[in-house]
Formats: sequence, C-alpha cells, structure tokens
Amino acid sequence: MLKQEIEKALDVLKNGGVILYPTDTIWGLGCDATNSEAVKKLLAIKQRPAEKSLIVLLDTDTKLAGYVQEIPEVAYDLIEYAEKPLTLIFDGAKNLAPEVINSDGSVGIRIVKHDFCTQLLQRFRKPIVSTSANPSGAPSPATFDDIDATIKAAADLVIDFEQELRTPKTPSTIMKLGAGGQFSFIRK
Repeated sequence: MLKQEIEKALDVLKNGGVILYPTDTIWGLGCDATNSEAVKKLLAIKQRPAEKSLIVLLDTDTKLAGYVQEIPEVAYDLIEYAEKPLTLIFDGAKNLAPEVINSDGSVGIRIVKHDFCTQLLQRFRKPIVSTSANPSGAPSPATFDDIDATIKAAADLVIDFEQELRTPKTPSTIMKLGAGGQFSFIRK
C-alpha cells in the first residue's frame, strides 16, 4: 500500500499538484518546492498570504547544498542529534520557487525521518513543501480527522497512509541559524 501511495503522489507532484500527506510531525499540504505554480496553488488552498514563510522537506542533509548557499557546520550536528523533528532556517536560499523563499532570502528546511516522506523524497529527487493542513490562521490538525473538509477536498491527492492514527502529533522545533553558527529558537 505504501508503494502505491508513493507512486500516486509522485504523479501528482510531477504534474504540479498538491498532496495532503502524513509527515514526521502533523499532516501537511505539499507540492514541488521548485514549481512556482504548484506553490501558488497550495497557498490558495491554504488561503495563506504569500509573504508568510513555508517549510520544505529533504530526505538527507547531503542535499542541503543544492538549496542553501552556505551551510554552517553546526547544522549537521543539530540535524544528527535532534531527538524530535527540527526545522532549520538558513540564509541564502537558492533553486527554489520564489514563493518558498522568505523576503529576507532565508528558507526553513527539515530533514524528515518518516517512512512515507523519506521514500517519496528519495524518488522525487526535489524538495517538497510542507505546511500544516489547515486554513491560514486556524489551529493545526493534530490528527487526520482534525483536517478541515475543504482542505481535504481541495488537495489533488489525499494520501491513504496513517489516516487511522489517533495519537496527536505536534509541529517541529524551529531554529534560525546564522552564518557563524549562532542559532536562536523560533518555536520550541
């Protein structure tokens, strides 16, 4: 079943669509983070202003250099030793849709540790946007059942994996990294 869902998701992502999918944190809306039209479609579904930042997922830290100009060495240690999902905000984003990059040129990236996401990212070979599956300003859904029906209906594909899980999940920790390795918490 997992393999079939990944195949369907790949097809949707390659064609500029939006998926509703489980992650290592909460359920997310996702699309190709390098496709401007796909990102605009996702923002419309979420009813989110373009200036609000988005997080992208990668399957391994070896791909960071493809999307960030300069990676502070501490980033690799933080990723390796993080005990819960960790999103790092890097300066100098590159090779991403303009709508994904913050106005200050930064981008939030999480190296995901989740069966579905990892396999999808390995096969897709590009970063995927991950934003909470709720209308902008509404509470983030802790489980699949908490996702607004309009979000479910608007996605091009709802992944049929982990929908039955009832243990609430929480968003990732977010840290902003400076070029010299200094960091600050945005969300703990």
